[in-house]
Amino acid sequence: MSFEIEVKYRGVDHAAIAGRLGELGARPGAVQTQEDSYFNHPGRDFAETGEAFRVRRLVEEGVNRMTYKGPKHAGPTKTREEIEIGAGRGAEEMEKLLRLLDRLGFRHVATIRKRRESFHLDHEGRPLEVVLDRAQGLGDFAEVEAFAASREDLAAAQRAVLSLAATLGLGEVEPRSYLRMALEQGGR
Repeated sequence: MSFEIEVKYRGVDHAAIAGRLGELGARPGAVQTQEDSYFNHPGRDFAETGEAFRVRRLVEEGVNRMTYKGPKHAGPTKTREEIEIGAGRGAEEMEKLLRLLDRLGFRHVATIRKRRESFHLDHEGRPLEVVLDRAQGLGDFAEVEAFAASREDLAAAQRAVLSLAATLGLGEVEPRSYLRMALEQGGR
């Protein structure tokens, strides 16, 4: 079981953070356009259970992925189980996947489009990722992320994420997901 540990920050200067990451020796990754379509389960309300299910399309690469995120664990970071699997390539495969979910009773909730620039570095002996997101209609954000392979590894991963965020001067935590922000903005 793998756990995603992340903290999202708002009010960020992407150029300044990218510069600081360069000084720290971070390796830049791809710049991607992501379209995340979120769905609700036909038999339970993910807003009530704290779960999330999305289908992501990486526009430039034509890659599709499905991701389940479990309920959040208590602690200083957003920590939850994450299961992600490939879901084919290209628009035709995405269309088939969306039809399948519709036939199974999943209800489309919202689609979030964002431009994401990623950076990878080791911090406190752990591989971390920092992403700079420009979420359409929501603004600019930075996320500091790590993965923990087990529950026993969670505290160390959380410390590393918070330590790197402090090193980067990130301070205005945004606890809401992009989905929650979009739904609140849309009045739902």
